[in-house]
Amino acid sequence: MAAAGPSVFLLMVNGQVESAQFPEYDDLYCKYCFVYGQDWAPTAGLEEGISQITSKSQDMRQALVWNFPIDVTFKSTNPYGWPQIVLSVYGPDVFGNDVVRGYGAVHVPFSPGRHKRTIPMFVPESTSKLQKFTSWFMGRRPEYTDPKVVAQGEGREVTRVRSQGFVTLLFNVVTKDMRKLGYDTGPLDTRGVSGPSPPQGLPL
Repeated sequence: MAAAGPSVFLLMVNGQVESAQFPEYDDLYCKYCFVYGQDWAPTAGLEEGISQITSKSQDMRQALVWNFPIDVTFKSTNPYGWPQIVLSVYGPDVFGNDVVRGYGAVHVPFSPGRHKRTIPMFVPESTSKLQKFTSWFMGRRPEYTDPKVVAQGEGREVTRVRSQGFVTLLFNVVTKDMRKLGYDTGPLDTRGVSGPSPPQGLPL
């Protein structure tokens, strides 16, 4: 009797929230969480995390470096609702209150291998100058009650936002059994593993 084929595929993601560029701000920390469809379920690792506070580097780049690790594994029966990572960056205002400095989201890369993504960040804006002054004075800036709304389209068209800063992510993506279930995630390399070939000069 033939063995039954796989009924689910696995998506393994590790990497790091590497760094950020926020020229106007310093002493920032980052939160991340994953948003995914109903057919997806985490099987290992952490779905969310919060980094340490970091200060700008002293060189010309003035980068905010976290190198905060990401490590999670998902299982699913179909690619619909492919996971997205949502980032929220926070830091102190002039009164010492923690306020949001940026939101952003990006899909986990679809093809196996090593990927680098730079995410443009944004913040919600007050709808009037009076609200803007009041929120500044009270130390309560506009922010989302649930950051996961950043990864969804519903209601976003009525939100006023302003671009502010960038965050760089590194992903290492591995998939298992996707090809057996009929999904093509990229070309086969010389060893028959789905994903890009290793860079030249590195051992196989």
